[in-house]
Amino acid sequence: MSRAYIHEFVDIAGANRARYLHHITANWSPIGQEQRRQSCFGVWGVVGSTGRWPQVVNLWEYQSWGDLAYNFEVELASPSMQDPDLADWWRTAASLRTGGFDRVLVAPDWSPGIDQLCSAGARGAGYAHELVRCRPGAARELLESVRELGVAAYAEAGLGLIGAFRRAMVADDELVLIWAFGDWASWGAFEESTLGTRSPVGDWRSRIAGDVVGWERILLVDAELSPLRIGRQPAVSDRRSLDLV
Repeated sequence: MSRAYIHEFVDIAGANRARYLHHITANWSPIGQEQRRQSCFGVWGVVGSTGRWPQVVNLWEYQSWGDLAYNFEVELASPSMQDPDLADWWRTAASLRTGGFDRVLVAPDWSPGIDQLCSAGARGAGYAHELVRCRPGAARELLESVRELGVAAYAEAGLGLIGAFRRAMVADDELVLIWAFGDWASWGAFEESTLGTRSPVGDWRSRIAGDVVGWERILLVDAELSPLRIGRQPAVSDRRSLDLV
C-alpha cells in the first residue's frame, strides 16, 4: 500500500501566522488523528524571502488511499461540504487564512513516514522544500533517481532527506522533495556550492536535466508544535488560547 498525503500551501491573513500555526496543530491535528485516520507529517512557516508570504505549508499523512478516502467521506458527508461538528473551528480558521493550493501526494516505501522520522530524532534548523516539474510520465523515474543518486548527493552537501513524493491525479509530472539542514551556515554553503561549476547536487541534476522542466526551492521552518520539532504528534494538552499565541 502507498502512503498518501495532502500537501497544502496556505495563505495567511495579515499578521495571523502564529495563531494559525497553533490552530492547525493543537486545535486541528488531534481531531484529525482521532476522527480522520490522519497524522500530521509537518507544519511549517515559509521563509518569506524565499517564497510567497505570509504562507504556511501543511503536510498530512495517511497510511493508505483507503484512509485518505475515509477522510474525504467524513469531511464531505454534509451538504455544506464541511463537518458541522467543526463549525467553530472552521469559523476561526477562516479568519486566519485567505486561501491556498493543495496537492495529493504519494510516497515510495523508502521515503520515511512521520513515525519513523520522529523515532530517529530527525529534525532540521530549517528545511529546503523543492517543487520539481518534469515531462509528463517522468516523475516515477525521477523519484527512483532521487533514491539512487540524489539522496547521497544532498547528504554530501550536508542535507538529509525528510520526504520524497510524487504528485497524484496529474500527468505524473511533479515531485515534492523536502530536505533538512542542521544549521543556517550549512544551508548557505549548500546554496553557494550549487551555484558553482561542480557540486554533487549539480552533477546529479545535470544527469536528469533532460526530464526536468522546472525546479523551485523555498525554505521552511518548523511550527512550534510540528512533529519534527517536538518528536510526536500534537495533542489536546498542547492547546492554549489563541490570544496567548
